[in-house]
Formats: sequence, C-alpha cells, structure tokens
Amino acid sequence: MVKDCFAIIPAALRGSARTALWAALGSTPIDAIAPLLGGVSGAFVFRIEAGGRAYVLRIEGTPSPLRNPHQYASMQIAAEAGIAPRLHHVDENAGVAVMDFINQCALETYPGGPPALAQALGTMLKRLQATPTFGHFMDYPNMVARLWVHVCKTGLFAPGVLDAHTRRLADIREAYVWNSAGSVSSHNDILPRNLLFDGARLWLIDWEGASRNDPLVDMATTLDNFAASPESEEALLRAWLGHTPGQGLRDRLALVRALTRLFYAGVQFSAVAAGPRRAPDTELAAPTLAEFRQALRDGGLSPEAPETRHVLGKMYLAAFFTGDKPPGLPPPISAFRLNVGPEAPAVTE
Repeated sequence: MVKDCFAIIPAALRGSARTALWAALGSTPIDAIAPLLGGVSGAFVFRIEAGGRAYVLRIEGTPSPLRNPHQYASMQIAAEAGIAPRLHHVDENAGVAVMDFINQCALETYPGGPPALAQALGTMLKRLQATPTFGHFMDYPNMVARLWVHVCKTGLFAPGVLDAHTRRLADIREAYVWNSAGSVSSHNDILPRNLLFDGARLWLIDWEGASRNDPLVDMATTLDNFAASPESEEALLRAWLGHTPGQGLRDRLALVRALTRLFYAGVQFSAVAAGPRRAPDTELAAPTLAEFRQALRDGGLSPEAPETRHVLGKMYLAAFFTGDKPPGLPPPISAFRLNVGPEAPAVTE
C-alpha cells in the first residue's frame, strides 16, 4: 500500500492543503510532507518535498477574532521585495500559504560577525520600510498599554507591585509623539526565531504581526536582539539611516525601546498566566543576563518552563525601567505570540 503523504496533516485541514499545493505546484508529485517545529502563531506548518525542491505549507488553525487582518498582504509585499521567502500561493480566506523553504545556517556564521550582521539588518529594515505601506492594525503605544492592563489583571503579582511600571508607562505615552502619517511597513516582531540566514543572505519570516507602524519599533527590537555592543548598534543605525542619528532621534528611540521591552515582558507574563494558577509574586528582583544564561546552562532554568518565562518577564521589566539591555529572546524561549485586539490579549502557541 502506498502511504498517503497527507496523512500527517490533521484531517480537517487536508482539503485546504491539497487545494493550496495544487495551486502552487500543479501536477508535480508530492514526495514527502513533514511537520516543522518551532512556530508560535498557532498555525500548522509543514515542509513539502516535491520535484526535487522544498517548500513550506502554512495553514492557520482556528483564527482568533483578534488576529491581524493584514498579515497576508504584508507577507506578499515583503516577498515581492525579496525580504520574505518567495510565495507560490496565498489564500487569505482559507488562511493558507505556500512559500520557499529556506535552508538555515546559524546567524553566528554570518560573514564579518556581529557588526556585519547588524549592518545587513539595517539595510534590510531600510528596504522593508521603503515598500508599499502595510495596512493599519493598532497604534503601538495602545497595543502595549492594552497588554499591560491585561498583565496587571492576571493576579501574577500582588497588589501594588507593578504600580511604578504603570506610572512609567503613562509618562512614556505622554512623552511619545508620533505623526501616524509617517508610518511605514513594519514586521513588528524581529526576533532571532524570525530571521533566517541561508549562507548568502537574510530572510524575515512569520508576518502575523506585520502592519504599518512607527519605523522605530522594528529598529528597537532589532537593536535589542542583534546588536550586543555599542559598535554594532551604531553600525545598524547608520546602515538604516544612511548617517549617524541625531540626539532627537536617539531620545525618541529610547522611548520606543522602553515600549517594546514592556511589550515582551507582557508576552512572557501572559504566557505564564495562561498556565496553572500560582501565588501572587511580591517582588521583581531579576538576574543579570550572565546569571540567566548560566542558569540555563546549568539546568537551573529550563527554556520551556513557565518559571523561565516569569524570570524573563522580570528581566524585561527591569530593562523597561532602567534602560539597561534586555535579555533577548532566542528560540525556543520566545515561543509565544499575542494577538492583541480591542477586547483583551489572547495567547496562542
């Protein structure tokens, strides 16, 4: 008996999978289908082998009512610009996309090391922000504030513990000034899990959060995740701008970096709150980055444990408050995403 390659796909999604692959590949025989692990959007993702080539089939699970409606249009624009992998088929209504599979090399092998990687990322951001502007989803400060209100209501922390952070958020929102007419196409989640290096060039994947935004949001997350030294930060900023930034831009960037850090703190705390109930925490002490990495190496913290996410959330809170460097979110620690809409954030995995 010939094994049906599609048997690995959940029965309810097989029809959509067959339709999408036929639209993308025509009569090319499907040689193998295998699940791809590590996605965090709630979608089903598979590697497809057909005609001597590899593709990615992505099928949404049950769509959240809070989902970003612009993800597919944004992904198409990015693919046409050579920033996202080439698309072979997209059906927004069915929540299905077929794209090239990218063979990954470790980012640590990028020629020229961290400064060259930072410069390449600055150039990539410049190209992304020059594309036709993505659709509007939600103003970023409002998104962060909604998420923070949710965190404060989870009961993860005892009353009063987060009050100083709530006040600081209010101060930042008052100081933050942005003319939305200057919004640009933004990925909005530039983390190590979403950046691929194929040995020759970089690609951005996972466009579920993409929308128009303040250009400093993508820059803030890129700096925090990929520019470990002041030299790399300057290389990234110059490649993006074409010149050294002035003090006014640096001041605004500091505000936006605080917002992105609070957002990722909220992502981690929301993930913890979605699990078993725990006693309210009464303190916010966080380890240093060196201590955190040592705990992961020694096994004192497990990447997938809720306690690790709770610690990470505290580290991001500390970075939000002090301006110090946050820990970054290497996979698989970063494996949670939020859909934040008008009612409340919904964590999906």
